[in-house]
Amino acid sequence: MKAILEGSHAIAEAVRLAKPEVISAYPITPQTHIVERLAEMVANGELESEYICVESEFSALSAALGASCAGSRVYSATSSQGLLFMAEVCFNVAGMRQPIVMSIANRAVSAPLSIWNDQQDSIALRDAGWIQLYAEDVQESFDLHLLAYRACEDHRVLLPAFVCFDGFIISHTYEPVDIPEEKEVQAYLPPYNPLNKLDADDPLSMGMYATPDYYMEFRYEMDRAMDRSLAVLKEAGKEFKKIFGRDYSELIESYKLEDAEVAIVALGSICGTIKDAVDEMRAEGKKVGLLKIRALRPFPAEDIKKALSGIKKVGIFEKNISIGSRMKGAVGYEVKDAINDSSVQVLSYVAGLGGRDIRIRDIKKITEEIEKGKGDCFYGIREELI
Repeated sequence: MKAILEGSHAIAEAVRLAKPEVISAYPITPQTHIVERLAEMVANGELESEYICVESEFSALSAALGASCAGSRVYSATSSQGLLFMAEVCFNVAGMRQPIVMSIANRAVSAPLSIWNDQQDSIALRDAGWIQLYAEDVQESFDLHLLAYRACEDHRVLLPAFVCFDGFIISHTYEPVDIPEEKEVQAYLPPYNPLNKLDADDPLSMGMYATPDYYMEFRYEMDRAMDRSLAVLKEAGKEFKKIFGRDYSELIESYKLEDAEVAIVALGSICGTIKDAVDEMRAEGKKVGLLKIRALRPFPAEDIKKALSGIKKVGIFEKNISIGSRMKGAVGYEVKDAINDSSVQVLSYVAGLGGRDIRIRDIKKITEEIEKGKGDCFYGIREELI
């Protein structure tokens, strides 16, 4: 069924079809419409789920963790400061190997206060042990929630996932969305079958104290599980295509890279604007292409290296800032490490922080900087404000 939906309501539809047994969330702009719509669904009998109202984001994820340990499929959502308030519990969830799926409506972090979009919140937690998927549009935001549950709950993985989408740009934008039949989703995503759960008749402990003799092995196992999730996500993406027709068998997407001399790399909604800019630059005779990264964790390093093979100038559009680092953005380091070729120039461009617009003309200007070999900089700083 095709429907024109606000991004947040489309995501709520995806969650409804995934049938979580427990929803635990605390409202924060710009994800509030998701949990409001889910509360309405539960109240109207459209979704049979235990909806837990809590007093903070920390409590929201704590309650979700408890429900997941008891064997339930669980969902939550947050943004920005709310995610940072959850940071302690994020590490607990991953360390206890609980496959919670959480929506992140990406938003800048304070101070100064901003409710607008960038990706500093989720990227700040890239080492917490969560799978991180990034959507370009509303349809992809919908699809990645189903994909995340399928991969996270696989016994080869058992790690939680952030499904990240740009706040307001996606969460509050209306777009046509293909909503699959419930029976199709049930075929793709069967009921959750936990490997371990709390049971009074078969007692066990989770998240216990670990001495130095044991702690490191837990982190090692998490890292191995994240490595395995790369193949599991691709398997889940191939199965998604068989059932729903949309292909997520790769964690990257190439756009006009075949003969490109300059490659732009980005995450999220900006990729749509970059595609339009690439089309215009191609019409002007410039050999420019886009590499969209759909997963920051697990990082598809080998796929990125292959996709960028033969391209000598690569520019990363960073909607985050790694303060004090040379490249200024966190994604640039990952891409440069993946390419691992000193003859390739990899440059970072921090742009769009705090919701500042990045237009086609800006992308063209940055591409000119990439061609000249100028980078590792902020783009669009207003000198008169400094």
